[in-house]
Amino acid sequence: MLRPHPLQERTQLPAFELNELHHEQLLRAMDALEEHNEAVECAVAKQLRPLLDQDLSVIFYDVTTVRIHGTGQCVGDLRRHGLSKDTGGIDRQVALGVVQSAEGLPIAHEVFEGNVAETTTLAPMIERLLKRFRLKQVVIVADRGLLSIDNIDGLEALGRAQGLQVDDILAVPGRRYAEFAELIAEHHPRLVAAVCDPDADVIGEARWQERRLVIAHNATRAAEQSRARREAIEALDALGQHLAERLNDQDAGKPVRGRRATDRGAYKRFHQAVLEKRLSHIVKADLGSPQFSYLIDQGAWQAAERLDGKLLLVTSLQDLSAEAVVARYRSLADIERGFRVLKSEIAIAPVYHRLPTRIRAHALICFLALVLYRLLRTRLTGAGSEHSPERALRILRQIQQHRVKAGSREYSGLSRLTPEHRQLFKEIGIALPQSSSQVL
Repeated sequence: MLRPHPLQERTQLPAFELNELHHEQLLRAMDALEEHNEAVECAVAKQLRPLLDQDLSVIFYDVTTVRIHGTGQCVGDLRRHGLSKDTGGIDRQVALGVVQSAEGLPIAHEVFEGNVAETTTLAPMIERLLKRFRLKQVVIVADRGLLSIDNIDGLEALGRAQGLQVDDILAVPGRRYAEFAELIAEHHPRLVAAVCDPDADVIGEARWQERRLVIAHNATRAAEQSRARREAIEALDALGQHLAERLNDQDAGKPVRGRRATDRGAYKRFHQAVLEKRLSHIVKADLGSPQFSYLIDQGAWQAAERLDGKLLLVTSLQDLSAEAVVARYRSLADIERGFRVLKSEIAIAPVYHRLPTRIRAHALICFLALVLYRLLRTRLTGAGSEHSPERALRILRQIQQHRVKAGSREYSGLSRLTPEHRQLFKEIGIALPQSSSQVL
């Protein structure tokens, strides 16, 4: 007999012997789930609809990456090498897009290839929502990586085709901040002058490509970013001076330790250090010079400091105040917390499946678990509970089922429920489990 999975040892299903369950049966169940994916998600949407804003006027969307295990290939493989949001490096992965309601409930998801361009993922998700929810007007709030004029135009065109008013609040990705350098240079002095509380945002507005641009400046965050950059530049400058002095001493005939240095070698070492700190736009080594040399572009440094502490949001909303636009975007952080739950409590990664259908089924199971997790949070909050979902689950895991065999008879019962257990079941709105012993 195969050794049961540890999860089977912590799980009970009425009238079902989990120790007789084997891996192939679970895989076939995943295949059946994927075959009915659309029906399952529609059923979930129907159950969630009473808990949502009936017009679903605000939705939050983001994409994360999910690590996979294995190196094989298969037809239609979703596992691709792309930039990991967990490590910042290149990993083999899949991408997962999740739509969340303003109430914090996940309402749709989709699995994409691991190297997908995020800007291409939003329209398919909106099309899926249109099949399941009644939408008249929708405000899409999305994080960095989704901003693209073509993307915005495509969403607006999709809305017109469906008779839907589509608005958006999209964050400008950091890599594109250079496009706004001149505009920020104009507004930066006013934002800095308006700072009263360094921990509070100072908010201004501008126009960018005929669109509304909201700028939030946080002085504390700006100081942290500027200090980190200054320390990095000072470290690079010290390295550059050390390399130059070593070359000068060598040319002057002074003894130096180690292998003989060359200008080319000094350049390569220095340039690699600059790339690692992502400061090549400020600290510039001159490859064309016959001797090792570099310069620190003071103008680029000052331009970078003006962008420190800034949050740039492009929005089509004209009637919403700039402060409300920023506040609504800040709410997007809740979907990031959902991704952390997926990767910690629910343990979506690494994915060991190979076939695309199995990967999608795995994602669907984890998505449904996230829905239950968020519903648990909603009930705990509604009951005024002092417990977070994580703590509530840890406490409830203390409840155990015991089985004792005496001769030909087997007895089953639950561990004694504490007052804390009983209170949690009351707050969650679930009947207490039966604790009396049963003869099997």
